[in-house]
Amino acid sequence: MNGREPMLLEAANYLCRRPNAPITDIAAALGVSRATLHRHFAGRDELLHAVSGRATEQLHVAISTARLMEGSAVEALRRFVTCLEDRAPFLSFLHSLRHDDASALLPESWKESDAAIRGIFERGQRSREFTTALTAVWMTEVFYDLVAGAAWAVRNGRCAKRDFVASVTRTILLGTIEDEGAFTSSRSSVPGSISPRWAK
Repeated sequence: MNGREPMLLEAANYLCRRPNAPITDIAAALGVSRATLHRHFAGRDELLHAVSGRATEQLHVAISTARLMEGSAVEALRRFVTCLEDRAPFLSFLHSLRHDDASALLPESWKESDAAIRGIFERGQRSREFTTALTAVWMTEVFYDLVAGAAWAVRNGRCAKRDFVASVTRTILLGTIEDEGAFTSSRSSVPGSISPRWAK
């Protein structure tokens, strides 16, 4: 693995599942020697801070690009998942920091980002696109875990990267949509999308 940027993405993907991993294990997961990793980062703390900083930047880009307040909530969710396709490990890493001793690394801006993502589901509930039988907080937490699981599955070759957007979107909508009509009427042309049984 060459370059700092690929290392940060891969480290995020690994650390969101193994947050307390020692630097030797992190290097092995990245497929580099400890010496090579040390040339880019002086130590584990510097690596974690670098991943946190890059993750924060990339999450802001995804939220901004997805235009979460435009169109229907379902459309906004689809756009956001699409923007996360190459950034999912960064979101998963930031989310994992809340449940780890390294929570001090969680940037202050996380609260704002979390609120923006939760806002998709809150807006969808107000417009009756998403069910009110579940809280927006619950749906947001499920979304985070789903994105993390999908990113990990792609990393390990268990799922194809081309299916990330369609699979994540379909799974979250199947569990949150208020009625089938809202799902089918808001479907966008996502490459590789999977049609639900009621849309066939």
